[in-house]
Amino acid sequence: MPKNSSRILAVVEDLFFVVKISDSAKRAGLACEFVKDADTVIEKAKAERPLMVIVDLNARSVQPVELIARIRAEQELKSLSVIGFVSHVEGELKQRAQDAGAMVLARSAFSANLPQILKRHSGSPL
Repeated sequence: MPKNSSRILAVVEDLFFVVKISDSAKRAGLACEFVKDADTVIEKAKAERPLMVIVDLNARSVQPVELIARIRAEQELKSLSVIGFVSHVEGELKQRAQDAGAMVLARSAFSANLPQILKRHSGSPL
């Protein structure tokens, strides 16, 4: 599947992370679109072939684990990178998201390592 290597989709409601992701994406030369519902994520992922989908596992606008499973169930999206983040105390949610097919980080690790994550996934030199 060809990827649009300059675009990210994100399902994130927390304003701190919206700003952090937007700023980090801009610095990495990437565009980031914030999406609020699962159907739109699937439609845009199929149409736009983004570099990755970032999912806040605590987002209330979607059922994050089910969204990850839906992405993985779509043949044309199986190779899409899906990165989730969650509070470190929510081990069961983290495990369910990993089982569904996402790479999952604690919120603090995601925040601290976001620039490197974006560079690594975009193929940019670190």
